[in-house]
Amino acid sequence: MVVKVTLIGIVSFLAGAVLTFVLKGQVNSRLAEEAEEEAEKIIRDTRQRSENLLMEANVEAKDRLIKMKSEFDAETNETRLELKGLDKRLNQKVERLDDRQDQVEKLEKELSQREKQIDRDTSKLTESHDEYHRLISEQKMELEKISGMTSDEAKGILMNAMEDDARHDGAKLIKRVTSEARESADKEAKKIIATAIQRYAGDFVAERTVSVVPLPNDEMKGRIIGREGRNIRALEAATGIDLIIDDTPEAVILSGFNPVRREVARLSLAKLINDGRIHPARIEEVVKTVEKEVDQTIKEAGDQAAFDLGVHGISNELIVVLGRLKFRTSYAQNVLQHSVEVGFLCGVMAAELGLNVKLAKRMGLLHDIGKAVDHEVEGPHAVIGANLAKKFGENPKIVQGIAAHHEDVPPESVYDLLVQAADSLSGARPGARKELLENYVKRLDDLEKIANNYKGVANSYAIQAGRELRVIVEGDVVRDEDAVVMSLEIAKQIEETLTFPGQIRVTVIRETRAVGYANK
Repeated sequence: MVVKVTLIGIVSFLAGAVLTFVLKGQVNSRLAEEAEEEAEKIIRDTRQRSENLLMEANVEAKDRLIKMKSEFDAETNETRLELKGLDKRLNQKVERLDDRQDQVEKLEKELSQREKQIDRDTSKLTESHDEYHRLISEQKMELEKISGMTSDEAKGILMNAMEDDARHDGAKLIKRVTSEARESADKEAKKIIATAIQRYAGDFVAERTVSVVPLPNDEMKGRIIGREGRNIRALEAATGIDLIIDDTPEAVILSGFNPVRREVARLSLAKLINDGRIHPARIEEVVKTVEKEVDQTIKEAGDQAAFDLGVHGISNELIVVLGRLKFRTSYAQNVLQHSVEVGFLCGVMAAELGLNVKLAKRMGLLHDIGKAVDHEVEGPHAVIGANLAKKFGENPKIVQGIAAHHEDVPPESVYDLLVQAADSLSGARPGARKELLENYVKRLDDLEKIANNYKGVANSYAIQAGRELRVIVEGDVVRDEDAVVMSLEIAKQIEETLTFPGQIRVTVIRETRAVGYANK
């Protein structure tokens, strides 16, 4: 700023000098004097302004210098305070590091002492170990001299004795635990099962692998076959069912794996016979009409089953699948009626146990839903049914119960076990299912053969229609504890080798008879 003012003064001075020179050169008269006076005046004014500007510049420079000094002092004080704080914290950290260094040195000394002590203990232990082995060897040699047996022979005798004692103690423990469990559980289980059986009774239909349609006369067989067999081919193509027309008087046999299609074929053929008009066009028309009627029947059957159990909220698609079980049989037992019965039994047992009755009924009703489509989808019907239930938004507990009722997946809750028990009760109830006589006799024979293969068995008898196996053992060969183990082993072998509904009770009977004679 000072330099700027000085330059302005110099420039002004030069301008005045130049102006004076010019005026002197051009004016020689009186006006020259006036010009000189004016020039001097201008020079004085210019100098005065230059001095004023210089003073103002000096004042402004001093003010800025004072302000900058104040700011510098403030920043310096703030920096000093920060440095003091950092220095204080640094001193504290140094002190803590010193303390830790002391602790580390102390620990190192302790560790060094412990290492020395461990070395001494290890040395003593090695000496003791060597001494122990030496003494054992000496004792072993002395015992072999005294007993006249090697260590391996003595070990074998000892292990056999210990094994016999362990088996004996284990059999006692099994007997005691089984007895305690039976005392506490048998009475309650009988009560639940008896209550469930008393509350429900269902009608069952015989197993049907084929359907028979009666004819008014044998002449109707020719009309059903048609010219060159076109009618029977049209009927088989429309229904997907095979028609068997043989020497059976006044009857046509319908054979097919799909029970719903077989029912459609039966009703269609019955309508055609009553109508009398049998030709390919009429056959297709009647089959379409009957299919709609059967679909409606299936829907009504599913709704009725859900209504009978008081189960609500099942999706319409799942209701239709459930209704198809009306035309499905398993071991001569109608699957829909079996499902309703299982639902009732699950509800009864759940009520006795204080569980959710509605959930148990729903699980029992849907447990065999996979059998409606198991001829269309590969896999176990339990897994198929679980996938169906999951697809149509059923509760995960219900999905799990359906999948686990034949243990295709492990049970996870008491509801899964209730479904298993109810399914077994419904299938095992006398009269519920039919078996061929040959299969029945063979199963009884297999049960007795399994029992007779065990050592000490005198006789075995399959009774109660194969529901119980009684095994009579020799008292001088089999002990009471061995009888408990034998019953469990026989039951396990039956489970692994035979296929049967429900359960089979294995009873091992051991008795000791003492006979005395009195003579005169």
